[in-house]
Amino acid sequence: MTHTLILPGLHDSDPSHWQSRWEAGDETMERVIQDDWETPHCAEWVARLDQALERTGPETLLVAHSAGCALVAHWAVGCSRGRVRGALLVAPSDPEAANFPSGPTGFAPMPLVRLPFPSVVVASSNDPFVTVVRAQAFARAWGSEFVMIGDAGHINTASGLGDWPEGLALLRSLRENSRTRFHRDGGYLSTDLRGPRGYSDGEQFVKGVQNTSPRSL
Repeated sequence: MTHTLILPGLHDSDPSHWQSRWEAGDETMERVIQDDWETPHCAEWVARLDQALERTGPETLLVAHSAGCALVAHWAVGCSRGRVRGALLVAPSDPEAANFPSGPTGFAPMPLVRLPFPSVVVASSNDPFVTVVRAQAFARAWGSEFVMIGDAGHINTASGLGDWPEGLALLRSLRENSRTRFHRDGGYLSTDLRGPRGYSDGEQFVKGVQNTSPRSL
């Protein structure tokens, strides 16, 4: 059985957050509970994730949001191959940005090394905690597929995504290990995962992002 570990960011994910909704609807999903959600030490979050992975085994998927993405990047620096099947990294907040909270420690600098497992970075064009350029840089360094979903803020409860079925479809494709690699020669996929599946004619995409044909999720 494939287990999925839910990795919220700072302050945890409230009951209306898509992470909480996914967890409530799938018994194979489990939240990694941290002792300190407000002013954590990154090393303590890494240790807690490592403990959880000891229990769940190598067929584990990671679903991270916000500072949870930095947690995955830091954990991956010292991990051995084969412990994680894949990771969905949503709205990776930038721990080096001026507006990153001052309480948490050890999250900066963000590790920029290739992850030893398949991954997808999902970003919004108006996320207050990470610029599109930085989110792209994270995806490129981590070897991740990059997916833009337009104006969705921090891709949290305030974004109004509900159960966010399009994001869940990305997770399922990771689980099935059958998703297509769209990032070739530095090109990344941009698509709107909030509503109509495919491109929005009115969407403004970052210069240099490779536009491919719309795909069904």
